[in-house]
Amino acid sequence: MSAQRLSAALLSLVLLAAGAAACGPPRVSLVEGARSYDATDYDKVLTRWTREARLIAFTELHSVLTVTATFESWDFRWAYVARYARDHRLSPEKHREMLEASLAEAKQHHEFYVALASENRRQADLTRPESAWVVRLTDDRGNETEPVEIERIRKPGPVEQAYFPYTSVFRQVFRVRFPAATERGPSIAEDATSVVLRFSGPRGEQALEWKLAP
Repeated sequence: MSAQRLSAALLSLVLLAAGAAACGPPRVSLVEGARSYDATDYDKVLTRWTREARLIAFTELHSVLTVTATFESWDFRWAYVARYARDHRLSPEKHREMLEASLAEAKQHHEFYVALASENRRQADLTRPESAWVVRLTDDRGNETEPVEIERIRKPGPVEQAYFPYTSVFRQVFRVRFPAATERGPSIAEDATSVVLRFSGPRGEQALEWKLAP
């Protein structure tokens, strides 16, 4: 590729990124409390809490890492359980029990459903010690937190494929859990204005950001 064509391609990528940033996703809220979602609200809530990013190797103009992740927040869990309860014909009692258990988990962990694709599948396995990528949860108040658990979903089933439709055979799927609080305090500060799921490695760095409502 000539220098002129390379420059034009780089400029196009920059303009696309700028355009995406200008019309980025809406702010979200980590405030707890009751929600009134029903099963039909799930798709819009999923969109609200899902982010996607692609790390490009500019010297080669190909994707090094593509990541899509859903923050399974307090708010998200209300809609998820409503959809699950309808699809699985749960009784009101079972619906309530599932919701209570899910919200209790939300108080303990910040959990993310992650699907990623990389040029080297083995090196992109986040559960392997020699993985090419490390994942951290950060906020704009200086907190950086390591996951307490990374669970690989080796064979995503109908639930994962239906409720997280970006799941595919071309991606590896994980659940990544961070502690809601550490010895220094909350892993996401109460006055934070953004939360970032950051992937770092020798090939570069990619960040998925959720901007928080005041």
